Amino acid sequence: MRTIVTNALLVRQVAYGESDLIATLFTEAEGKVGALVRGGRKSSKRVGGAIEPFHTMEARLEDRGGDLATLKEARIVRVRERITANLDATMAAGTALRWVRHACPPKTREPEAWQTLNELLDAIDAIGPDESPRVALARGALRLLADMGYALDLERCVKCGKECPEGRAARVDPARGGLVCASCGGARAPLSAKLRAIALAVQRGDAEAMSADDAEAILALVDAAMASHAGFDR
Repeated sequence: MRTIVTNALLVRQVAYGESDLIATLFTEAEGKVGALVRGGRKSSKRVGGAIEPFHTMEARLEDRGGDLATLKEARIVRVRERITANLDATMAAGTALRWVRHACPPKTREPEAWQTLNELLDAIDAIGPDESPRVALARGALRLLADMGYALDLERCVKCGKECPEGRAARVDPARGGLVCASCGGARAPLSAKLRAIALAVQRGDAEAMSADDAEAILALVDAAMASHAGFDR
């Protein structure tokens, strides 16, 4: 039996029996892990109120090598209370957790995705009253997609490798991983020159201005790519 102590985020939980829970955790040390939480549906000194989404917890797990570890103790180490107090922020953060739950393989350490997800949740938690959580989500979404191994190539055709000139509109196929030029048959989704420039800047880590409409267009591309690669319904 291994004892694992790691930071973790709750990405899903389901009731099990009369008082237990099965939690899906995205952990810093082990990647995505399923864990049995005995008595998790009741008040417990061992886990307290730590089994909640959006807050980073420190978890102690016992792993006997099966499909499920056992969560023995948990405590919150990073509270993101502003996410839980704002419905739009809750929905935006929930989308990020859903992507991780579906797209990350079990028991595979994902250090880049772990860091990006925590920074994305911090950004959503820190938004001001006049800012959109969806814009914060869009800024982290392309990076999270890349961290999972599904980066969109917005600079060249994914089929023939021909470079698309800077400042030009293009067509993109999220399922195929990026741009598809006209010579290779093109793609259904248009990508304006402006939106392509914004997306490329975000991919490079630049703080590009982004409107709510820009954010929605980027999120549609990311969600389509996630759904295609991870096999979930949008």
